Amino acid sequence: MSNVAKLAADALTEGGGIFRLSPTWVPRSFLQPGRRLKLHPSDYYALGTHRGGIDERWFGSTTAAANEGAPPDEGLSYCDFGGERFTLRDAIAELGAEVIGDSIWSKYQKWPVYSKFFDNMGPIPHHMHQNAEQAALVGQEGKPESYYFPPQMNAIGNNFPYTFMGLEPGTTKQDVIDCLDRWNDGDNGILDLSKAYRLKPGTGWLIPPCVLHAPGSLVTYEPQWGSDVFGMYQSMVEGRAVPRSLLTKDFPEDKHDDNTYLVEALDWEANVDPNFKDNNYLEPIPVADTAAEGYVDRWIVYGKVKGEQLFTAKELTVDPGKKVTIKDSGAYGWITVQGEGSIGKLRLQTPAMIRFGQMTEDEVFVSEKAAQEGVTIENTGSEPLVSLRYFGPGACPSAPNVGDYRK
Repeated sequence: MSNVAKLAADALTEGGGIFRLSPTWVPRSFLQPGRRLKLHPSDYYALGTHRGGIDERWFGSTTAAANEGAPPDEGLSYCDFGGERFTLRDAIAELGAEVIGDSIWSKYQKWPVYSKFFDNMGPIPHHMHQNAEQAALVGQEGKPESYYFPPQMNAIGNNFPYTFMGLEPGTTKQDVIDCLDRWNDGDNGILDLSKAYRLKPGTGWLIPPCVLHAPGSLVTYEPQWGSDVFGMYQSMVEGRAVPRSLLTKDFPEDKHDDNTYLVEALDWEANVDPNFKDNNYLEPIPVADTAAEGYVDRWIVYGKVKGEQLFTAKELTVDPGKKVTIKDSGAYGWITVQGEGSIGKLRLQTPAMIRFGQMTEDEVFVSEKAAQEGVTIENTGSEPLVSLRYFGPGACPSAPNVGDYRK
């Protein structure tokens, strides 16, 4: 047994099937941090201004960040046990189904999803994430994703709490080609072809691959496929030029100057869908009527992409002084966003401020076996204990479908 395998097995045993994870911080050189991730004000540029400000925290991640100049482990979650650290990716590679279950392990041989907090001062460029077939052309994987806007993280909306999504019905492919042709002329006008939706804390969206979106300035919890591919179709945002390389970086090199090809890469029907909101908007749905028992568990991310459930997420709120045992059908990554207490044998504490490199007690990863047997969560504080947890592909067959919140 390798050293990582032994460490991971010991950590899983001592944690009752739960890993303690340390914070994973990711910078973006082309964005301005929103400063709501609870990092110390001095630490948003802890990796250097040349790397950009830290505007993301990744959860339960076995996916490396595709950032220029990044170390190979940027974006990877680390397990912390007995003074030792090892990546969640290595732990799953060694223990496999013992951590993520037979179904996901046999199909993917890895944990194929992750989630993050995404936090920016303003909007980011109108962009898409390639689908699996497109991403495979450059040796990567596609990226469907989802959004939920946690109220606890959004006391302030920052500069632009609106997200442009898709394209207005009636837009033609030539309209978008013309925008790409104007890349070096200043603002290429692609937002003139789209519609912005006001973002509401406590709601969310499901975003399939190849659909344009320009995320706004709310802190966003984003369960998504384990990939970091994208193509940005907007040439300027908030007066700042967007390098064309950010449009083309995840397309085949011989297509970088082919604007028709880049537009054909969009899922046209999904982008110009006249019922875009009906087909993509999410509101929380209680799993059951349990408020009288001192807790509420709610679906916050649900629905299928091209007929397949790729990820789901829930928000659990436990009242002060209450204890509840929660059973789930699959492994999950967990982040605490309010309150204090415990999950199984591990303490939970929501930090008010975090120094870069500091260990916290707000994040864990729960194995499938522990999830299925039931995990006990206790609120030992004086305010609600609130957490977000996301699941892998096919793990929650009982999850609702998009639009079910209306029922």
